[in-house]
Amino acid sequence: MAKIIGFVGLGTMGMPMAVNLLKNGYTLFGYNRTTAKTEELQKLGAVAAASPAQVARVADVIFTNVSNDQALLDVVFGPEGIMEGIRPGLTVIDCSTVSPDTSKRVYEALDSNLADFLDAPVTGSKPAAEAGTLVFMVGGKEEVFNRNTELFEVLGSKALYLGPSGAGSYAKLAHNTIVGINAIGLMEGLSMAAKAGLDAEKFLEIVLSGGANSRQAELKGTKIINRDFSNQFSTALMLKDLQLAQKLTAGFQLPSPMLHSAASVFQMGLAKGLGDQDLSSVVQCYEEWMKLAITKFHSSSDASAIPEESPERRRNTRINLGIKLHLSVYQWQQEGSFSGQTIEGTLQDLSEGGLQISSPAPLAQDMFIVIHFPQEASLPPITGKIIRIESKEGMFRYGCMLSGLPPYTRIRLEDYISRHRE
Repeated sequence: MAKIIGFVGLGTMGMPMAVNLLKNGYTLFGYNRTTAKTEELQKLGAVAAASPAQVARVADVIFTNVSNDQALLDVVFGPEGIMEGIRPGLTVIDCSTVSPDTSKRVYEALDSNLADFLDAPVTGSKPAAEAGTLVFMVGGKEEVFNRNTELFEVLGSKALYLGPSGAGSYAKLAHNTIVGINAIGLMEGLSMAAKAGLDAEKFLEIVLSGGANSRQAELKGTKIINRDFSNQFSTALMLKDLQLAQKLTAGFQLPSPMLHSAASVFQMGLAKGLGDQDLSSVVQCYEEWMKLAITKFHSSSDASAIPEESPERRRNTRINLGIKLHLSVYQWQQEGSFSGQTIEGTLQDLSEGGLQISSPAPLAQDMFIVIHFPQEASLPPITGKIIRIESKEGMFRYGCMLSGLPPYTRIRLEDYISRHRE
């Protein structure tokens, strides 16, 4: 006798997964908080359920696919949740991306009621869900996994058993850490190419043909160039997963600088109002910073082609300031150590490329300095390299190229300068 399936959570991923189960002949009871989704599935042959509890009372296996930890806890423990309809022998397979602690909590609650739970998050976005080519990473009891391989085969191209409860969730957070970092790497590379005036399509072709290729380049590169930010996996969900991963690495006491950098950019994308758009839409943050859109290449005769910046234009982007600074200057000693001193300086100008600082102290070209802003700025120390020196009447002006400045720090710097001018 075929299993009766329940599906709770009919969103971007859940709906096509439920449809594939229907297409393969399973009787399916569907529930979604937004009833329009349930009605849509009902038209395809599913039975509409009024609550997760009702699904639990009739189904042999329930799939859940919801947006975050709290949504899963509500589905399981909330009023008319799965726990109110639980019975021995029921299996719940959660395909959401949630914290391992949440997966373990649900596992223990179901296990104490003689029911089973698998944390089985997926890799693959909406197109993979529609095609039935998802990859499942599964934690829980291995015998429960083996009993349900037929369902995984309907929904995906691969299902890997990884270990006890929580193992699937650990794997998904590690996996999506790589996804987020790769996505930001793609956006930064495309931004560099566009700012240099290169043909973005040809540059992407190079990426896809070389060592920089990644699944994100394959999935998101063309979307970025075509400005197609229709949602396959949203900015908000990507950020949620990276924030869960940050909590995990904090608990492990594992430094994760690339994870934190990627999360900060997606956080800015969310603040920019891109939460419901595809994660590729975050490239608009880079476009705003460089004041240039990454699009299909235009000829030089096109009015929208990239203009060549003239020296006059660059001078006009500078603003006159007078902010007092402290500069830490370090020099390498032959013994293999650094010696340093702190000198006074004044921030004179700010431009797209860096800072111009004046000081009575003589410094050398190519020297690195650490710039300390007033406490009111709430800015971290910023490293700059002296690339130009002008002297006049006992004062020196230093053109400093900023080194490794994170985008969020650049935004805070510009905001501070803007407030200082007012």
